[in-house]
Amino acid sequence: MALLTDKTLEKIVGLRHQLHQLAELSGKEIETAEKITEILRECAPDRIIEGLGETGLIATFEGENEGPEIMIRCELDALPIPEENDFEYRSLTDGVAHKCGHDGHMAIVAGIADLLGDSRPQKGRVHLLFQPSEETGQGAERILDDEKLEGIDPDYIFALHNLPGYPLHQVVLRDGVFASASRGFEVKLKGETSHAAHPENGRSPALALASLIQNFSAFPQYFAPLDDAAKVTVIQSRLGEIAFGTSPGYAEFRATIRTHQNELMEELCQKAEQLVENVAQTHDLKFETSWTELFEATQSDTECNKLIEQAASANDLDIHWKESPFPWSEDFGRFTSRYKGAIFGLGAGEKHVPLHSTRYDFPDDLIRTGISIFIDIIKQINGING
Repeated sequence: MALLTDKTLEKIVGLRHQLHQLAELSGKEIETAEKITEILRECAPDRIIEGLGETGLIATFEGENEGPEIMIRCELDALPIPEENDFEYRSLTDGVAHKCGHDGHMAIVAGIADLLGDSRPQKGRVHLLFQPSEETGQGAERILDDEKLEGIDPDYIFALHNLPGYPLHQVVLRDGVFASASRGFEVKLKGETSHAAHPENGRSPALALASLIQNFSAFPQYFAPLDDAAKVTVIQSRLGEIAFGTSPGYAEFRATIRTHQNELMEELCQKAEQLVENVAQTHDLKFETSWTELFEATQSDTECNKLIEQAASANDLDIHWKESPFPWSEDFGRFTSRYKGAIFGLGAGEKHVPLHSTRYDFPDDLIRTGISIFIDIIKQINGING
């Protein structure tokens, strides 16, 4: 097959910088998707599906013979985090930047398209998926529910995520749960305002809100078994208005629940709702609860991990098998709950700026590495002409 030449790599790195400048939030990745579509058309795939899950797209490369279908996924969206870097390709979108490395992930998958455009798979099909709204946990579900996906049923699905804090180019694998499930919990408490001189005439949610903050901070200790990991982080609380003559009648509370297992997540969600109901009744308050940013646990299949391991070994890369799952979440879990798949980590450097930092930037050195691993996986499963 055509090799990843220095000229091609330079072009892909340039694309990464362009994508970094575009930086669009979840669900609004319109210009990003247009830029990716433009690049993919130059690679002449057999089919491009646009507007998938609203702003996503898939490029398909057909093999000469029947065979397995592979899907490789990357993400389109950036984060509502300002850019503090001053390099030439800094984000042009005020308050929004690629602080999770999705620009680099997209560049890697675009590089795969460039190579497959010159050398098709020997058999089966390769689908390159550019997913929207990963950061909010909504994109994968929208894609899976989209009628445009009909006829696409991959036998394998793969993805990667760069990992600051790990040696540059190191491949991080884990059988089973790779990244945790998480859900955002929102609570609204409604009482009755009154004059601050006569709080007894109203129903303030102040004590109820304090109780929720305290109880949810200790939530895992009381509701999760010792051998099952769980974490609750109180994210935000709000009580009343800035009006010193008024006793408040309204409060909001938000927390994130994380677990390694989807089953435990369901149990904790039920207990969380029951806890809010009990507190609200104690303080004679009306209440509403809702859930947002639902991420399932991301599972990595053993067979798929072996394919990644073989690809990493073929490229003389260091491999690290992680003992416990990552505490953060990945929308890729929606895909691995339906398809056989795996996600692997790619070390971004032990001293690299952390993900979601205002100073973070994806290491361009990882682009060649990521492309090489995915191309080798395709070779193992489908073969590549040339």
